This record gives sequence, C-alpha cells and structure tokens, in this order.
Amino acid sequence: MWRGVPILAWVPTPLAEQDLTLGSRATRLTERAAAAVAAAGNRSSHFGPIATLLLRSEGVASSYIEGLRAPLADVAAAEVGSTLSDAASYVADNLGAVVGALASPRRPLTHADLHRWQRRLVETGGDLPVHMVGAYRTEQSWIGGTSPRDAAYVPPPPELVEGLMDDLVSFANDDTLDAVTQAAVVHAQFEAIHPFGDGNGRIGRILIGWVLSHRLDLTVPPPVSVFIARDPGGYLAGLTLFRMGQLNVWVEWMATALQRSSDAAGELMERCEQLTSEWRARLVGVRSDAAAHRVMDLLTEQPVLSAAAVAGRIGVSARSGQSALVTLARVGIVERYRPESTGLGRPTQYWVAPELIELVAGWPVR
Repeated sequence: MWRGVPILAWVPTPLAEQDLTLGSRATRLTERAAAAVAAAGNRSSHFGPIATLLLRSEGVASSYIEGLRAPLADVAAAEVGSTLSDAASYVADNLGAVVGALASPRRPLTHADLHRWQRRLVETGGDLPVHMVGAYRTEQSWIGGTSPRDAAYVPPPPELVEGLMDDLVSFANDDTLDAVTQAAVVHAQFEAIHPFGDGNGRIGRILIGWVLSHRLDLTVPPPVSVFIARDPGGYLAGLTLFRMGQLNVWVEWMATALQRSSDAAGELMERCEQLTSEWRARLVGVRSDAAAHRVMDLLTEQPVLSAAAVAGRIGVSARSGQSALVTLARVGIVERYRPESTGLGRPTQYWVAPELIELVAGWPVR
C-alpha cells in the first residue's frame, strides 16, 4: 500500500535462489572480457597517474549518465579546492566516491561500505531526508512517472530492502562465478533493489568496478560508465531482460561493454604516454632536478593545479610551486585557467593542461 492505494512493486528473487548458469556464447564473451580487463588493468598498474586519469573518466561519465554535467576542467579544479558551480562540485564528489571505493583494501564488501559511498554522493547539496543519507531507504521509491501508480519501474517496498541487500552483499563476496558475470549480476540486482533514496545508479556502477578489482586484483578497472553512456537503450533493455530471467542477454551486453572499455582504456593510456613524452621534450634545457619536472608528472593525475596544490603534493613552497607552473606555461604545457568561482575573497589562480583535458574529454568518442 502506498498512501492508502495498492500498487505493484517488483521484488527480485534473491541471488542465492537463482540459476546463474550461462550459455556457451555468453561464457566465451565473459572469458574475452576478463582477459581484456586484466590486460588493461595490468598496464595501468605501471602508470599510477594514468590510472587516476581512468578513474576520473569513470567518475565523470557516471555523473553524466545522471544528468550531472560540468566541464572537465571545472571538475578537476573542484578537486583541488575551487568553489564552483553545484554541478562541478557534485561531479567531483562522485569522482571522490569512485576513487575511495576502489582504493579500499582487498577485503569483503560490507553494508557500511555501501552506506559510506552513498553518503559521499548525496550529502553535499542533496535533498534527501537526513535519515536516508548513508542508510537504506525507509520509503517507497519509483523510477519515472509522478507516483508508483504510473511509474516505469517500482522497486521492492522498503521493509524488504535489508534482506535483499544481505543476499546481494553475500553474493558479491562469493567467488563461485567468473568475475565478469558476477559484476554484471551484482549491478543488475542492485539496480532492481534500488536500496537508497538517491545515488543508486552511481553506486551500482561503482559496484561493477569493485567486483572486477576485487576478483581480478586490478589497480583500476575499465571505465565502463563511458560505454553505458553511449548505449543507454541497450543498457536499460539489458537490465529489464535480466529481471525477466534472460541472464545471458544481459551478461553478453555487459561483457561486450567491458571489453570495449578495456580496449579504449589501453588506447587512452597510449595517447597519454605519447603526450607526456612530448612534454618532456619541451622541458629539455630545464634542470632535471627542477620542480617543473615533478609538476609535469603530477599533471597526468591532476590536470588542474594551483600553487598551493603543487606545494602540498610535492613538498615545495607555494612560491616554488608557482614558479614551476610558470615554467610549464612558457613551454605550452599549462595555461592560466579561471573557473567561475562562487566563493568570496581573492580568487585562487589555477593552471590547466589543455592538451590533456582535450584528450580525456574527447575520449573515446572523437
């Protein structure tokens, strides 16, 4: 009953009770996807800053799916302390949740982990009741429409959420299935339960990366949200078919997206390596022990910097940080950047690596 009116809600079968056996085609696709994911992950582990760049791509794309859009440079500036538009701050929070979730030790998933991720996503500028921030929902939710009576999808009533999430967390910590199938199923079941009042889509996509990182021992999983954003129709159809019992169709879609994402991540890493090689060539003649070299390496991880951010990251004075940024500007690696600040007082001077921003913003669609 919802406000005295009977409604129909979808209650998914617990994963412990489902037959998750794949057909031969789906099995082949998951094997190929797992190999591609592992190859991309092994490569990123040797390039720490570029691995962070891939995480940024995932966080920004995941926000884009939710309609949270902001220039990539604004998001990067928000990460180092700029007071910007709400959109940039929200996307930066989403990126922080992604990085925090995947940087955690290789240990079992817990309800507390999920609650912490959700809190990071919604506590800044959200409109959820306080009791549903960092906690499962206590009210009926729906997707689309003006009420559960005309909604496109109505998840299970709140009194069933805890039990269904116990089942999902237990399944996420099991290793019976292959990693790709497990990631696909965990994500689809999470979206079916829709356990939070807000942030479900973004947390569900974080879970894909968490499962792959946990099972395949990756530093950084492929940024699959980029490819979900490119095929929202296929993604939503896959989730619906999963709820209808068509596991193979959904797993095949996810395996294909993961393989394409992994291949594209490899291409992005290669292009970033080429760009940083070009940057090093531009710094020929600058003393090898100069701070500018260390700041250049830092840019791949954080493409927008301030003198204070440089000082904090590489252990120099703010004046030395400013001098290093000016040196990089002289050779065309960075340029001054003035994001639209909403803060009071004298604005902080930021510097952006425009070539890197352009590369990431245009990837993988160019």
